[in-house]
Amino acid sequence: MSFNVLFMAHSPDANPELHQSKIDTGKFKLWTVVVRNQEEALQFAKGMVEEHQIDSILLCPGFTHLDVAELFSALEGKVGISVARGDGLSSLITAKARAQAYGGN
Repeated sequence: MSFNVLFMAHSPDANPELHQSKIDTGKFKLWTVVVRNQEEALQFAKGMVEEHQIDSILLCPGFTHLDVAELFSALEGKVGISVARGDGLSSLITAKARAQAYGGN
């Protein structure tokens, strides 16, 4: 038996069928995927939980509190969901980098 984790991030040019990976140590399995939006995140997470018995989902800082709540509810509270957020300064740095990469300020 292994501990199964899914990491999800957002990018407007993502294709979840192409932009995913898996690391398997035997006792720990980590899947990563980049999705375009919340709808894709919900769909992908549901499929992964069903197919791979995901124990925990880690989300990039781009997911809002409402997105987290929607995922938790859609998965019936059976999967731990966490968000990778930094301190105030780190959040500002990454927000600026995301805005530059995605065509913002």
